[in-house]
Amino acid sequence: MGVKAKKRDLKLNHEGEEEETGKNALPKTGGQAKEHIEQLQRLQTKDPEFFEFLKEHDKELLEFNDEDIDEDADDDAEDADGDVEDADLHENYQSYKPVVSEKEETPSKKAITTEMVDSWCHSIEENGKLVALRSLMKAFRTACHYGDDNGDDISTKFSTMSSTVFNKIMLFVLSKMDGILRKFLKLPSTGGKKEIIQELMTTKKWKSFNHVVKSYLGNALHILNQMTDTEMISFTLRRLKYSSIFLVAFPSLQRKYIKVALHFWGTGSGALPVTSFLFLRDLCIRLGSDCLDECYKGMYKAYVLNCQFVNATKLQHIQFLGNCVIELFRVDLSVAYQHAFLFIRQLAMILREALNTRTKEAFRKVYEWKYINCLELWTGAVCAYGSEVDLKPLAYPLAQIISGVARLVPTARYFPLRLRCIKMLNRVAASIGTFIPVSMLLLDMLEMKELNRPPTGGIGKAVDLRTILKVSKPTLKTRAFQEACVFSVIEELAVHLSQWSYSVSFFELSFIPVVRLRSFSKSTKVQRFQKEIKQLIRQVEANAEFTNERRNSVSFLPNDPVVSSFLEEEKKLGASPLSKYVSTLRQRARQQTDALSESSVLYGEHSSVFGKSGSDSEDEDTEGREGTSAFSSTWLPGSNSKEKHPEEKKSKKKKRKMEQQDKAAPRDEDVVEDLVLSSDEDEEPLSDSSAESDGNEDMEPVRKQTRKPKARSQGSKKKNRSPANKAKKRKTSR
Repeated sequence: MGVKAKKRDLKLNHEGEEEETGKNALPKTGGQAKEHIEQLQRLQTKDPEFFEFLKEHDKELLEFNDEDIDEDADDDAEDADGDVEDADLHENYQSYKPVVSEKEETPSKKAITTEMVDSWCHSIEENGKLVALRSLMKAFRTACHYGDDNGDDISTKFSTMSSTVFNKIMLFVLSKMDGILRKFLKLPSTGGKKEIIQELMTTKKWKSFNHVVKSYLGNALHILNQMTDTEMISFTLRRLKYSSIFLVAFPSLQRKYIKVALHFWGTGSGALPVTSFLFLRDLCIRLGSDCLDECYKGMYKAYVLNCQFVNATKLQHIQFLGNCVIELFRVDLSVAYQHAFLFIRQLAMILREALNTRTKEAFRKVYEWKYINCLELWTGAVCAYGSEVDLKPLAYPLAQIISGVARLVPTARYFPLRLRCIKMLNRVAASIGTFIPVSMLLLDMLEMKELNRPPTGGIGKAVDLRTILKVSKPTLKTRAFQEACVFSVIEELAVHLSQWSYSVSFFELSFIPVVRLRSFSKSTKVQRFQKEIKQLIRQVEANAEFTNERRNSVSFLPNDPVVSSFLEEEKKLGASPLSKYVSTLRQRARQQTDALSESSVLYGEHSSVFGKSGSDSEDEDTEGREGTSAFSSTWLPGSNSKEKHPEEKKSKKKKRKMEQQDKAAPRDEDVVEDLVLSSDEDEEPLSDSSAESDGNEDMEPVRKQTRKPKARSQGSKKKNRSPANKAKKRKTSR
């Protein structure tokens, strides 16, 4: 016990000397070092046994030099008396002097003023003083945790601040802290890879500054979870993007940042999704394999959660999310292939289960927006990187899955879904330059009885085939639906044939489609359809003559590699008759789409475009202006939730309206949201389509379920008509 008491007295004596030197001014590090060395020398002569004990159990008290004290002078001064500030800052506030006593007393907390913040900022920028930096970081922590239930936390030095002080602290820290930390740690001014931080983590300098870096990133993450204003969140994420390289040293913070950014990317509005995606992309580029897997899985999961159903309002948001996922694959295509292979394999297993079991539940898993949008995502990925060696092998299994989905339930009610699958197949074929038999899928649609007979359901409302997978029975008989389907079939068939309009074998490819188109034009009684079909036949025949004229003068064999250069110059110019015809059809389709799109709501700023955008600019002036506008409100974290700005109320009202529209959309437009398993809608999906199928045995249980409601409706009709029938009988009897 005597040895321990001596050790405690030595430490207290050392701390007391530092406290006395730090009350009024910064300590002189050289004098302290000499004094401590002399004390240890005297101790060695007076009490050699205690000195040997310290050597064995506490070498930190004995092993030190002047350089260590010079490097960490500010840190030692701060630890000695709690939080000793620079001598220049004593003019702005009273110095804090802790009292060493047996009972721990809570330090007096002070209000932060603008003068204090200005003095800290000046000391950091002009003199590079570490004490001022630590004081600012404590104020930053107070700002980020303002309003939290801290209880009696004695480590919190500051207590209150105004909105002006809060804005000033947040602006300075978020705008300047990355450069300040890089300057202290002697890192490049911008950019960098994870290897730089890994090397830095082995140095003494990192041990002195790692808690400052962790405090900056941790407190910024905390306030990100508290913010509600999208401009504040966007500005904060944009500035934190430059410091993302420091997350290499803190894996737990890295995972939390990825989770928060994924949440903002999937659910944010305005420019926030774009900013969140740029943050994630920069994180993947800087950190590489450390976060690629987590980002790929998280983005795919967020994409699936956001594409449960589709309407005209949400279509652009889903396209934007898909473009982001495809753009992130560019960071590392080899890693992206591994994830894409697994996710496409999951889709194949779901389709195989539906083909084998042929039950209503299995069909629902395939014929829902979630499944179809995943196919759209991987189609876009294969089309974007079809020429790359990594993702090109995925084209074949993806084309097989899409073809199987198109043939799963061959009924007229699922014409919109089949047309989407055919468009995907055409895109894949064009990207990889491989023939995919699409014409049979289209020609089978024309031969169905719903498109061969005149409409009996009237004109009907205009049908947007982009936002539905399934139509109701009354819609099948309308003129608008028939026209939309037939014109879409003609357009996609023309696109398919135009892809091979410069092939040496175009005549053989187009022979069977032309024969079946002629039979349809003879069987249909609708003159508009006859006119469109005949025009397509004329264009195909003209293109056949265009290729045959050149083929007659060719001397090479069909298996000669020179075949690939056949009509190469004409292909670059788009000179074939079918290419010109397809361009006119696309213009007409674009006009119809513009007329159908009643809403122009965009999720994200220029959501589908990845070009030069202001959000990714590195100009300090623009960043300062955006930050000033973002942090110019009276908002403080932890404030009363009842006190809300009118802009927040308006945005919440808009969100409620959007949610109501989204909920109502599947019912009004007959979107295949009912394919999601639920007890209320268990009898609706696929029951009507099974009635239209030609004797499918797997649909018989569904027909039995639909007989009872029909009988009830007939009974109710008889009851309602009974008074009218009696009145008619009276009239006839009279």
